[in-house]
Amino acid sequence: MGAGIAQIAAAAGHEVLLFDAREGAAEKAIVGIAAQFSRLAEKGKLSAAEASAASGRLKAARDLQGLFDAGLIVEAIVENLEAKQGLFRSLEAIVAPTALFATNTSAISVTAIGAALTQPERLAGLHFFNPAPLMALVEVVSGLATTPSVAETLYDTAKAWGKSPVHTTSTPGFIVNRVARPFYAEAQRVLQEGGADAATIDACCKEGGGFRMGPFELMDLIGHDVNLAVTKTVWAAYFHDPRFLPSLLQQEMVAAGFLGRKSGRGFYDYRPDATNPPPNTASDARATLDAAGPVTVFGQSIAAQALRERLTAAGRPCLSAEATDDRIAQVGEAVVYVTDGRTASHRAFASGLANTFVIDLALDYRTASRLAMAGAEGANEAARSQAVGLLQAAGFAVSVFRDVPGLILMRTVAMLANEAADAVNQGVCTVAAADTGMRLGVNYPLGPLAWADAIGLPRVRDVLAHLGQAYGEDRYRISPLIHQRVFAKKALYD
Repeated sequence: MGAGIAQIAAAAGHEVLLFDAREGAAEKAIVGIAAQFSRLAEKGKLSAAEASAASGRLKAARDLQGLFDAGLIVEAIVENLEAKQGLFRSLEAIVAPTALFATNTSAISVTAIGAALTQPERLAGLHFFNPAPLMALVEVVSGLATTPSVAETLYDTAKAWGKSPVHTTSTPGFIVNRVARPFYAEAQRVLQEGGADAATIDACCKEGGGFRMGPFELMDLIGHDVNLAVTKTVWAAYFHDPRFLPSLLQQEMVAAGFLGRKSGRGFYDYRPDATNPPPNTASDARATLDAAGPVTVFGQSIAAQALRERLTAAGRPCLSAEATDDRIAQVGEAVVYVTDGRTASHRAFASGLANTFVIDLALDYRTASRLAMAGAEGANEAARSQAVGLLQAAGFAVSVFRDVPGLILMRTVAMLANEAADAVNQGVCTVAAADTGMRLGVNYPLGPLAWADAIGLPRVRDVLAHLGQAYGEDRYRISPLIHQRVFAKKALYD
């Protein structure tokens, strides 16, 4: 990480000094960075002269004394509070009082690091994401003592380096590592409850939600030991708030040594000649529509409009009707709704319609290629085939889930939005910063707060409320900001 940050600064025209406590490490890093510049020149992204000049701006310092005239020092050492405090205390005795300090910590309190300094006001977080030269996001983290002008200077510096910085305060996880927890947690909970297998959940998140990787693929890539450690750190830092409760399932994975790609086995098997199961996809049931009677699509919701358009494009004409409740479609005995966080069985009980089916959220119902669906416990097989056949006729691959609350995408996005909204409500960041952080830091297809506005905040609130009722846990408590905007009939971006 330190080498990556040095590469960025040198490419931006700065003279850069590298120091590492390990003998020869700084010199080795310079050789590696120079090789990176040469590769960029070979690809035409830099001229040969620019690559040579950037490499020439890198020098190794023999000791900390060699940093005496630095204007900005960025620390990227081990994630240990005492080590970071000790380093900055040593630097305070060497550099000018006007020099700025930045820590690349991803989890340690910037306030706590600064507390050891005589001038804590000149320290802020400058949290790059790995690999630093490629990832656009930088979190600029202000501790309690950080002077606003210092945070602004670091923000402007990161922007001048070609990055997309966001301001955040020094709270556990900052923006990204805090808001991202539900992406992993809700998937693990659905898996643990038997809602669907890992491959099916991942496929629905990618093909229905537009995520580049499913949660289980991503955890396997990160490493379950690392992912669990971050979750435990955030959970402990928030005094064991149930919103961040670690997964027993992941704890078992770590105990077994199933750490993901690096160990050869995680939720998927990466060993030679291993074969992983495909996602669960329902068999073709479109023929059941022919005997089921007309398809009726209700209302003008985004899901209903997309379903109507897709059926028409596939040569399957449908009737249109005004929505008398929240249903979007009906064929034969099957009545279809978009999930509102209740199980299909709960909705069937409330409506008296035994053959009730719910479908999941999609990033874009017009282009999504897969949808999760669940049916009420009392639904008959004929109606189940009709519901599946309806979605297949519209061009969706259908993954039938066990009837869990909120399926997978709806509950995950609602929880991501809820956590982001709570961060905004607590003054950690702005609405725009939360969404920028999640899009650029972890490559989400849409910022969770923009996504919440697209779904409609009343629906997001209802999903969270129904999840809370289903589980009876404070984990699903609704952010006051969401309540406030719903009552005011405003979107988060208003």
